[in-house]
Amino acid sequence: MRLLVATTNQGKLAEYRQLLAGLRLELIDLATAGIRDEIPETGSTFAENAEIKASGYAQKSGLVTLADDSGLEVRALGGEPGVLSARYGGAGLGDGARYRLVLTKLAAVPTHARQARFVCVIAIATPGETAQLVDGSIDGMIAFAPRGTQGFGYDPIFLLPDRGLTMAELLPQEKNHLSHRALAAQKAYPLLEKLVTNNSDRYPSGTH
Repeated sequence: MRLLVATTNQGKLAEYRQLLAGLRLELIDLATAGIRDEIPETGSTFAENAEIKASGYAQKSGLVTLADDSGLEVRALGGEPGVLSARYGGAGLGDGARYRLVLTKLAAVPTHARQARFVCVIAIATPGETAQLVDGSIDGMIAFAPRGTQGFGYDPIFLLPDRGLTMAELLPQEKNHLSHRALAAQKAYPLLEKLVTNNSDRYPSGTH
């Protein structure tokens, strides 16, 4: 069965391919599905945005669609970047510029007040049906400088105190056991497994 992952981020697509590797699924991204239109994330929460994207792209593609909305919440910044994590600081900024903006805003904040968490909400939508939602989160701290070359987004500044490592210093197989996306994917796994079983005839591997 073909599963559309509502992203153009190849790092995110690769993570989902690892996280869902045990399922009889062919994961494709928006470009492979021939979708160029972007569905605006107009929700005020991660859950709303994930549902908007999953349902919208399912209707456009005719495929079962997985969409997530995830991001970083920093306590000292009142929960920023939050749902704006992918667009923090305005259009045109890359991952490095966005996490450096967070570091700049936290420059005078001491270690004990740099709590943060990563949040991920996954929505799974079948065309014409209500999306199913699951979530995952992981607590950590914001480091004083970026470390590591693995991962993407804010991973280089997200410190796991019990490990003494940032998310970007973990090997992919380690990250895929404990990250916010991994925890949400663990909950999504049985939902997708059921869809594979029930809809293999209705949604074959070919495009629609």
